[in-house]
Amino acid sequence: MHILLVEDDDRVAAALRPALHRHGMRTTRLAVGRGAEEHLADVDIVLLDLGLPDIDGVDVCRAIRSVSDVPVIVVSARGEVDDRILGLHSGADDYLVKPYDIGELVARVHAVYRRRRIAAPTGPQDVVEIDGVRVDLHAHSVTVDGKPINLTRKEFQVLALLATAGGAVCTRSRIVAEVWGRSWAGANRTLDVHVATLRTKLGRPEYVQTVRGVGYRLADPAADPE
Repeated sequence: MHILLVEDDDRVAAALRPALHRHGMRTTRLAVGRGAEEHLADVDIVLLDLGLPDIDGVDVCRAIRSVSDVPVIVVSARGEVDDRILGLHSGADDYLVKPYDIGELVARVHAVYRRRRIAAPTGPQDVVEIDGVRVDLHAHSVTVDGKPINLTRKEFQVLALLATAGGAVCTRSRIVAEVWGRSWAGANRTLDVHVATLRTKLGRPEYVQTVRGVGYRLADPAADPE
């Protein structure tokens, strides 16, 4: 994953870039905001500070959004509600207030990136079909043996994440981070409720399997023919 870091503080950038690299992300850093929209080639996520020396970060966000749909996460010391609202209204996908935990930042990066991939998928993975359950990522629709199933947005996002995992187990923390974008005291309970509802709506109680102490995965009929 390629991160464009728009951050004027050398100390912040010097600490953040190695941390992102340790999580498998490569970074390009800009110390000013003007012209940032010209550096979006091959960029997957923009991390944008608002307190830039040449131009307000809100204007940078608007400029980026005028030419690209690349996800933007504002990372700023401006923590007032009005600042967060302005940042989000300017086109940011998420807003994180400094100081922050690097683990939370990485989780938010993955969550925003995942949501954008589900919202606008390309290529052969537009549709995933497993054991008669067809998940259309582009149309946000699900059918079971040809019958349409009505899911809420969060239910669909949970199912889409599991369906595109290729049979791998998705941990609880990953699902919560990528679907809800944050964690809280009752997050696991909320996830359990969504999974239970999914099982009921799909009419297949064993389709979404619990991996105790880890998370969830979709049943593999080839591995479990019964």
